[in-house]
Amino acid sequence: QVQLVESGGGLVQAGGSLRLSCAASGRSFSNNAMGWFRRAPGKEREFVAAINWSSSSTYYADSVKGRFTIARDDTKNTVYLQMNGLNPADTAVYYCAARAGFGTGSVRVTEAAYDYWGQGTQVTVSS
Repeated sequence: QVQLVESGGGLVQAGGSLRLSCAASGRSFSNNAMGWFRRAPGKEREFVAAINWSSSSTYYADSVKGRFTIARDDTKNTVYLQMNGLNPADTAVYYCAARAGFGTGSVRVTEAAYDYWGQGTQVTVSS
């Protein structure tokens, strides 16, 4: 059974940092693209960041570019999201996602591109 489990969320003041982790189990994702999405209160889930299977390519939403960094450690079957310079607009439930098929080198930015999802971790940024 494949599982993605996010951790690292919490309450932080504006300007602060958090590092989210997403640990996968049940299969290896070392050859698969992975991504992070978020859903703010009252809004639809939106793309945040993505990384291809080899870490040679990453992509970010404009709203987080320059502040967030996605990375992966395939020895731990884990993907990370380092979030710096947080502001209240970043308050959301953050989800990690993984593709089932082997990567082609491309990053994936749409929800439909992903097959596995975590349960989410809450990030709250106070002003």
